[in-house]
Formats: sequence, structure tokens, C-alpha cells
Amino acid sequence: MTKIKICGLSEVEHVLAASKAGTDYIGLVFAQSRRRVSINKAWVLLEALRSQKRPATAVGVFADETIQEVNRIIEYCHLDWVQLSGSENWDYCREIECPVIKVIHVLPNSSTGKILKEIDMGYRVQSKQKLIILLDTGTAKMPGGTGQVFDWQIAKKIVAKYPVIIAGGLNSANVGQLIKDIQPWGVDVSTGVENNKQKDVSKIVDFIQTVRNSE
Repeated sequence: MTKIKICGLSEVEHVLAASKAGTDYIGLVFAQSRRRVSINKAWVLLEALRSQKRPATAVGVFADETIQEVNRIIEYCHLDWVQLSGSENWDYCREIECPVIKVIHVLPNSSTGKILKEIDMGYRVQSKQKLIILLDTGTAKMPGGTGQVFDWQIAKKIVAKYPVIIAGGLNSANVGQLIKDIQPWGVDVSTGVENNKQKDVSKIVDFIQTVRNSE
């Protein structure tokens, strides 16, 4: 079954809607972003999430934050996973006190071979810690969060070797084709379930149902 992560949630209504609709992961952004939540707001969201009978897994999203601050928020919010979306190296990842989703940004000039070497190194370094790779679109000006699709043929070769989450420009209109063609371990969406830069319950539910119907 394809894992689903709904990211960038900041309202209890949207957290509950995503969890009830069957998402596997809820992403709360602590990095600099229009979707950023404070620690206190995150606590409220996660308290609501964990009131559910089968709550989704809580993921905190960071980018180039200090290790000490990431671990402090992990402890305070009782995060299940951390997503590292910046330029963090593998030694940094080893110091994180919970399982890690490491983002690798696929740039226009990225090669499959180079990405695979990076992932190979990550799994060697992280041998004693749970690790999942997330591939997201990157550009020269924006390392991630572009809302744009990258070349899925790059992902296809990587997915054949490692469990990978695919992000970047996904929505209900294209995620079914991604699952059919690439069969990733998981998919991640944020912009694709928004309306006027705000999360939309109907789009969240539709995205989750589309993924499930595509399997």
C-alpha cells in the first residue's frame, strides 16, 4: 500500500480531516515557510491528532536548524519522525533522536547515478536508524517546495532499489499516473491540496481517495 503524507498542515480541522481520510503521515512545518507553525500550535494540532482512534504518524519538517533545536522540539512535541529538507549531511542526521525522512532535491541537472550514490552513503551511515528518502523538485533559486514536478524517470530507477517518497507538484490529477508508472513507497503533497494557499478539506480527501483507488 502506498504511504501518503499530507504536509504543511496548520489547522486542527485539516489535521483531523486528513487523519480520518486515512493519511499515513501528517507533516507540520517548523522551517521558514508560509506554512510554519509555532511549537505551541504544533502541540495543539498533535493533541487533536492523537485523540483519534487511529492517528496518523506525526512528522516535523525542518531545514538547516541546529541539531539541539530539532531534538528539543522532538521531545516537546513527541514527534514520531523528522523530515530534513535543507542541506543537512548524513553525520547531522545521525544525531537526530528519532527516525529521519531525508529530502534529496532533484535539480534540472541531477543525474540518477549521483542521487543513488548519495542515498547509498546515507544508508551506510544511518545503518542503526530508520531512514526514508524523499525526492522533491529543486531549482537553482528554490531547493524545494516549488510545487513543480521533476522527471519521474529519475525516480523510477531509484524506487527500484530503495523505498522512496515522491513529492513535487503532486495533486489528484497526476498522482494516480505516478503510482501506476513508478510505484513509489510513498507520496507527499502540500500545494496540491490547497485552494488560494490554504488547505482544502475536499482536496485532501480527494487526494487520499485517488491514491487508494490507484493501488
